[in-house]
Amino acid sequence: MTEPKPKRPLTRFLPILLVAAALALALSFRVQDRFSLDALYAQSSALDAYVAQHYLAAIGIFMVIYGLAVASSIPGASFLTLSGGFLFGTWIGGAAAWIAATIGATLIFLAARTAFADVLRSRASGWLARLRDGFRENAFNYLLVLRLTPIAPFFVVNLAPAFFDVKLRDYVLATLIGMIPGAFVYASVGAGLRAALATGAAANPSEAARAILLSPAVFGPILGLIALALLPVIIRAVRGKRAGSAA
Repeated sequence: MTEPKPKRPLTRFLPILLVAAALALALSFRVQDRFSLDALYAQSSALDAYVAQHYLAAIGIFMVIYGLAVASSIPGASFLTLSGGFLFGTWIGGAAAWIAATIGATLIFLAARTAFADVLRSRASGWLARLRDGFRENAFNYLLVLRLTPIAPFFVVNLAPAFFDVKLRDYVLATLIGMIPGAFVYASVGAGLRAALATGAAANPSEAARAILLSPAVFGPILGLIALALLPVIIRAVRGKRAGSAA
């Protein structure tokens, strides 16, 4: 006669409930509506003044907001990265976004793994089963590809590894490496927007859009975003060639 499995304490749901409460609160106050270029540009003078007077504190506040947004799965990570570049420049803004995103993603990973991993691992089917198989084959490489290529929503990539025994070390390392290109490309776009808007072209919306898009500070990062979008195609082509040569 087999002994029944001990029941896990209900306290395991506390972290994910806190995340859900934070998300519900943010959505009820429509925090995501503030994640727009119009809002950023309208408040740029006040933000610039604060950054100039309290530089380190501004970076810290930005990282806390970013980390909490990622941990609670509030949409807008790309905009926040762009804002980091706008406020702090490509390298500082990109680094702050990169570290904060990794921390936030790790927090939601730990919360989800604590609450639901056992249930979802045994009931995975469809696309979730495909993710499970990918993580079982090589968790680090699979997650790294998911981080490098925009083939799945950001919050899905944050959560899915929690359900399939991905080690915390592999998760954090793959997240750190995989987020580097996107963080600095989006931050450079934000820095380019700052440079283009500083020319005064924003007085006329059509002129502003043209100046921003044709600005060397923005055009290069846009090419970088296109390259990121093409990564899945390149990876599939390389895998296809390897499979063909092995056959």
